[in-house]
Amino acid sequence: MTDTTTAPATGASAKPAEKPARPYFSSGPCAKPPGWDASKLATDSLGRSHRSKLGKERLKRAIDLTREVLKVPDTHRIGIVPASDTGAVEMAMWSMLGPKPVTCMAWESFGAGWVTDAVKQLRIDPEVIEADYGDLPDLTRVSPDHDVIFTWNGTTSGVRVPNGDWIADDRTGLTFADATSAVFAVDMPWDKLDVTTFSWQKVMGGEGGHGILILGPRAVERLESYTPDRPLPKIFRMTKGGKLNEGIFEGSTINTPSMLAVEDYIFALEWAQSIGGLDALVARSEANAAALGRIVADRDWLDHLAADPAVRSTTSVCLKLVTDADGDTQGKLVKKMVSLLEAEDAAYDIASYRDAPPGLRIWCGATVDTADIEALGPWLDWAWAQAKSA
Repeated sequence: MTDTTTAPATGASAKPAEKPARPYFSSGPCAKPPGWDASKLATDSLGRSHRSKLGKERLKRAIDLTREVLKVPDTHRIGIVPASDTGAVEMAMWSMLGPKPVTCMAWESFGAGWVTDAVKQLRIDPEVIEADYGDLPDLTRVSPDHDVIFTWNGTTSGVRVPNGDWIADDRTGLTFADATSAVFAVDMPWDKLDVTTFSWQKVMGGEGGHGILILGPRAVERLESYTPDRPLPKIFRMTKGGKLNEGIFEGSTINTPSMLAVEDYIFALEWAQSIGGLDALVARSEANAAALGRIVADRDWLDHLAADPAVRSTTSVCLKLVTDADGDTQGKLVKKMVSLLEAEDAAYDIASYRDAPPGLRIWCGATVDTADIEALGPWLDWAWAQAKSA
């Protein structure tokens, strides 16, 4: 097949002289904060019970820092829960869905997964509003009288909701926001969010396996007034005797957490505070996305998967190849590029998600340095030239 793609810039076949200092561009687990080193982690809690005074204090420290950095109001509870963001979303869905009609929105892999949970596992027959990769569904279709489940930032598509203006202030349904690639990079409108979930291995570069569940007052009211008719596994149970189990939101986790992962998260949160908190994190992520945007604009073989800048992610930026090659060929080109870049220690883990269209996915969250994004551009040219000539 003839490929009409314009050749890379002159000299692109030569290896660039400068490499990203930290070539960690994975979209999860993400890059550690600048200056991170395992020797800098507090270790007194290791080998101790998570229910000891010290263990509870460190878990509570992680919760309190999360509130401070994210500017979560006192009206909302914050809990550390099992099984990453997936566990947090599913324990909320299993515990709260049922008394109201449900709308699920999906425009990428994880949103589609929540649709599958709702339809095939919970069997609640939701209204499903979908869009293709690179697009955002029509948000005006969401009824304020429905519970709505959505991903704030589509990690596998690079598309995010632009804001919370589409969420009605007088809604009677609950909002369930999977915000795992949005928190710490977006100033979240907490008054619009009843259930918010994330995992700290995303924007803060923490270790995997743990989720954060943030409940607003309306979500707590739902938990205390509604008992689902389905079995609830132990790790999904958030109430005792019809009342919220407040201990979960004060550091008494449902099951045993990794205290090393907790200390790693605390390190990242303290780093965030040291650079200026949420405002600084948002600014860093936006600067990274802008730098990558300039790289894309200067290359006619590369483009954003999300055509509309208003809904384009500033964290998980998804790119496509501008080529006449078919999907299989594009997939092979991407695989070759990724392999070349990793072998040169120029970029790690930048292939698109397995269910997404073939392309590149480059993490631009706050733990990445803008200089490393800028240094990546010539290496993309080199890898593209090498892959095309192979």
